[in-house]
Amino acid sequence: MASMGEQNGVVSTRPVMADNRSFADFEPAVKKPKRNKFAFACAILASLTSILLGYDIGVMSGAIIYIKEDLKINDVQKEILMGILNVYSLVGSCAAGRTSDWVGRRYTIVLAGAIFFLGALLMGFATSYAFLMVGRFVAGIGVGYALMIAPVYTAEVSPASSRGFLTSFPEVFINGGILLGYVSNYAFSKLPTDLGWRFMLGVGAIPSVFLAVGVLAMPESPRWLVMQGRLGEAKKVLDKTSDSIEEAQLRLSEIKEAAGIPQECTDDVVKVQKRSHGEGVWKELLLYPTPAVRHVLICGIGIHFFQQASGIDAVVLYSPTIFEKAGITSSDGKLLATVAVGFVKTITILIATFLLDRIGRRPLLLSSIIGMVASLTTLGFSLTIIDHSHEKIPWAIGLCITMVLAYVALFSIGMGPITWVYSSEIFPLRLRAQGASMGVAVNRVTSGVISMTFISLYEAISIGGAFFLFAGVAMVATLFFYMFYPETQGKTLEEMEGLFGKFFGWREEAKKLKMKKTMEVNGDGTSNGQIQLGNTTTK
Repeated sequence: MASMGEQNGVVSTRPVMADNRSFADFEPAVKKPKRNKFAFACAILASLTSILLGYDIGVMSGAIIYIKEDLKINDVQKEILMGILNVYSLVGSCAAGRTSDWVGRRYTIVLAGAIFFLGALLMGFATSYAFLMVGRFVAGIGVGYALMIAPVYTAEVSPASSRGFLTSFPEVFINGGILLGYVSNYAFSKLPTDLGWRFMLGVGAIPSVFLAVGVLAMPESPRWLVMQGRLGEAKKVLDKTSDSIEEAQLRLSEIKEAAGIPQECTDDVVKVQKRSHGEGVWKELLLYPTPAVRHVLICGIGIHFFQQASGIDAVVLYSPTIFEKAGITSSDGKLLATVAVGFVKTITILIATFLLDRIGRRPLLLSSIIGMVASLTTLGFSLTIIDHSHEKIPWAIGLCITMVLAYVALFSIGMGPITWVYSSEIFPLRLRAQGASMGVAVNRVTSGVISMTFISLYEAISIGGAFFLFAGVAMVATLFFYMFYPETQGKTLEEMEGLFGKFFGWREEAKKLKMKKTMEVNGDGTSNGQIQLGNTTTK
């Protein structure tokens, strides 16, 4: 995708070895390469930043019960407090693109952890609603940085064969953080009210410490190093994070072309054209995009919007409220039910990581969103039955709890991880940091709007009606994904360039590419020089 066209300032020729070898030539005919352990470790360390957001989402769902009682806040203040972190994170996500281009991906991760550490301490020591909002502001900036940088770094350091698997890690850790937040709620719920919620929020600083220590073992992104002219360092990182030395050479060749560095330059340090960070990028993205860039931008922003507009944060943040409406009245019961939600989300996201590079992005995304429509509709139906009944209806309560668990499972098996994988791999190198930060900004704004209006929404149209509304949004998302989103699994850079920019006509282009690939396959089962980014299945 680094070859979007000459308008992007990126060379569109594909890097091919002198003897026309492809990745397939360097891999055993049957046995697939093992997971690169070093890249695996780097992806885990980078993705730890995402646990910060997950923990905050999970812990606030329970802490708000005790905050409301201790600080005597009303429902409007409650929903603002719940969702305002998403709005504050815009500052971080908008600044993260330029920061990561300036100081590097690695130190941007350190900065994200340090900012969130400060925010968690401020929230833990808050003595008033205003003080708590200041802590939310600081923590929100850290979350914005973390959400943008984790998938970008992971995509840039991952070998092609594991790109989908490793790039889904940020979503895995978001879900892990949510589960930790739920467990923290239950663990500290026995403390006095004025201490319990402060411990719940304050211990969120602990993951930041581990992140700061762990990042010392991480290398810098090889793509960022090449953009700085540090070819020697980039080559060492690629040698460690690729499945073979030959693949490392091909990846380096590709990145050099994208950066405008001649292939004959082999010095450890070369001089690159100095630009102000982000120069021309926003013009290419927003003012003068090529058809391919416009299609990529619509897909990148669209998937982030629908991920949140389909109501996931409303379910996760307000799960105690939903369970209360369903008939679970005790605090312990509500908190234990939310732990079950976190457990289901974490298990299903782990399953999804192994399916992304096997089944593909598009089939998982479509099956996930269709299942979400069904579960949201059924949840709205069961809540409406309960809401209009004057006595407990056991089957409706059971159906409600089942549909909440089904919804978070279906979200986590496809829509959750694929949003980050897809949006991080489709942007060309020069536009990746800013493009990813735009996607995160849309994600957080949408999440903030949903989080800060959910109570007002269900009071206006009933809680069942709110989930019918989310189901309607998910139906629109299903049509949007089906029409505009091509499969990216196993596609070469040149194939991606052909697919994006066609909008409604990308299917015809995919058929042509499949026919061309079939014709180019030699009798020994190898293709004539196409560079593959993962599996070769065309969906």
